[in-house]
Amino acid sequence: MGGRRVLRVRHGRFRDAALAGGVLLVVAAGSLNSFIGAAPEPRGVKAAGWALIVLTCGALYLSRRMPAAVASLALVATGTYYVITVNDGALMIALIVALYRVAAHGRLQAAVALGAVTVIGTGAGTLLGNDDVNAVALFMLTGWIVAVVALGRVRHGRLAYLREAERRAAGEERLRIARELHDVVGHHLSLINVQAGTALHRFHRDPAQGEAALAAVKQSSREALRDLRATLGVLRQADEEAPTAPPPGLDGIGELIGSARSAGLTVHGRVAAADAPTEVGLAAYRIVQESLTNVSRHAAAAKVTVSVQHGAGELLIEVADDGPGQAQGAGAPGSGVDGMRERARALGGELTAGPGPDGGFLVRARLPYRNGASSR
Repeated sequence: MGGRRVLRVRHGRFRDAALAGGVLLVVAAGSLNSFIGAAPEPRGVKAAGWALIVLTCGALYLSRRMPAAVASLALVATGTYYVITVNDGALMIALIVALYRVAAHGRLQAAVALGAVTVIGTGAGTLLGNDDVNAVALFMLTGWIVAVVALGRVRHGRLAYLREAERRAAGEERLRIARELHDVVGHHLSLINVQAGTALHRFHRDPAQGEAALAAVKQSSREALRDLRATLGVLRQADEEAPTAPPPGLDGIGELIGSARSAGLTVHGRVAAADAPTEVGLAAYRIVQESLTNVSRHAAAAKVTVSVQHGAGELLIEVADDGPGQAQGAGAPGSGVDGMRERARALGGELTAGPGPDGGFLVRARLPYRNGASSR
């Protein structure tokens, strides 16, 4: 991160230097009339004029960090330049650029005020006898100032929109990662907790069952580490290789059912054999995973029925238990039932969770195949 920040700073300074140098070249080229076909002018005045040109254009190097101060300096220097010189050059270009930078940094009021002073000062010079700026030229100057201030304002709005979009995308990515971590870690840790309790309870009375429960703890912890590494893969550095393992889907639901059975639950499963689109299969896997986690953690149930079937252009999921039917896992957004609802809504589907018609707790979800895709 530190290296990237240094690169951004260096790139920004390079652009500032390029802007100042480019404007200086343009203004210098437009001010060569002080040497070619020039009207008589004292050398001291000519030197002072070119010093003001270099000062104003050079100050543009700081316009990204101090836009209003640089524009104010450019206004004073430009006004002084056109008052003292006989052979008017193109220093007004530097002032126009400075006004744009002020507006582009969101200082609209400062840009309007400085632009108004520029127009008023130029108009006053015309009234005092400056024949080089007539009414038409003054009108065109006003139009240029209005245009560059408006363009600067549009630029500022565009950058603000992009920053907000980036911030929202980062927030959504954080929520997605948090939801994945909750589903993976919460499921396996709940099974490990139940299995460890079983082993502790039965270790002395039935060593064989206690040993089996410990073996299930070992297996669940191994799966937890595997899934956690896969989930954290999204945080890898840009130059690291992408994970080659496919995301879990319908073919992994059987393992979830097996893990729940090893935790002491009686699970009846009806899982569709055909594949679903990747994002639908992943959402179905996570919904079943979270539902079984909630059953083992909250429901005090002994029997669970898991059904995952294909419908007309959609996947239908039901997880029902024979517990007391109280709400399970409802909490902060991104966890428990709310997390499952978010997954379903993200695919254009829906999820309901509550007491079942025959008692117990029922989770029912409908996941459409996006963009008209069908199961494969």
